[in-house]
Amino acid sequence: MKILVTGNCGYVGPVLGRHLNTNYPAAKLYGLDTGYFLHSLKTETKYSPWYQQYFGDIRDLDVRLLKGIDTVVHLAAISNDPMGNRYQRVTEDINQRAGIRLAHAAKQLGVKRFVFASSCSIYGCASDSPRSEKDALNPLTAYARSKVAMEKALAELCDDNFTAVCLRFSTACGDSPGLRLDLVLNDFVATALADNKIKILSDGSPWRPLIDVEDMSRAIEWAITTSELPQPWLAINIGSNDRNYQVVEIAERVSVTLGNIKTETNPEASPDKRSYKVDFSLFSKLAPNHQPRITLDQSILNIAHRLKDQPPETLCKLKTQLTRLYALENLQKSHQLDDKLNWIQQTPCTVARQN
Repeated sequence: MKILVTGNCGYVGPVLGRHLNTNYPAAKLYGLDTGYFLHSLKTETKYSPWYQQYFGDIRDLDVRLLKGIDTVVHLAAISNDPMGNRYQRVTEDINQRAGIRLAHAAKQLGVKRFVFASSCSIYGCASDSPRSEKDALNPLTAYARSKVAMEKALAELCDDNFTAVCLRFSTACGDSPGLRLDLVLNDFVATALADNKIKILSDGSPWRPLIDVEDMSRAIEWAITTSELPQPWLAINIGSNDRNYQVVEIAERVSVTLGNIKTETNPEASPDKRSYKVDFSLFSKLAPNHQPRITLDQSILNIAHRLKDQPPETLCKLKTQLTRLYALENLQKSHQLDDKLNWIQQTPCTVARQN
């Protein structure tokens, strides 16, 4: 089995590589990444060593990388709402247009399965009742709209020879060699350790389902290996019905787990329209052996263990450095990226390693 993972040097990719290497040691893993966030990877896992690594922009895809590949796992994206709001046109170019070109090229070159990292954020403002895959979509941001467009394009491409699984992930959390601190749970843990206080920017009422990055990897494993797809194209919510939380609940769990840290809300803040509870019954039915295992408390403790030896001033710097929007803006300020997020001279390298 030969698997190409795009965006493999980000947050999910290193954990996924480790997981697949452990469970399918004979599989050949190839990684394609533009290198925006290499600074966030632990030194010992630089370039995600489970992969034969290539660097390049998905917008300038060398289709030769797809020859002989059985499955593409497409993680590469401008990967949250703040970045999508700041770089709306780039988000469309990377998440939507480049992703669709990748899917077309994959089908033409004989790739059999395409696993797409979609998002539950496509349900938008939908907190009144849990949303299932049959419910209407309500994408409120450039990021969410790009996910919907990619799903629709894949639906049109699929047939008996080319299948696609669109994994509508809950909000990611947990420790990773490519740690991010701009995700709600991760941010609360880092803030609690740095400031001995958790500040919620909203009134805390919005709903978010959560999933640990380890469990995301197990879901991707299922999508790669299952032979029981109900149809060639499948969109499926990934998470667990007992892990829908209001933001204030997440903060309170962090507080209790780390020693009753003070929590503050901001009742005067503008309402956060991104609020959604999600129904994960289909995932429970189709993938009973790949259900989430990492509890919320475990995710909290794993991040805290990673950060616990850092003094508060270092943690404050890390919170900034491991925020994706800051990283991109810093690369622009240092004249490494242009306003379209192209490397001004070149990507870090073409081939980083050969396994």
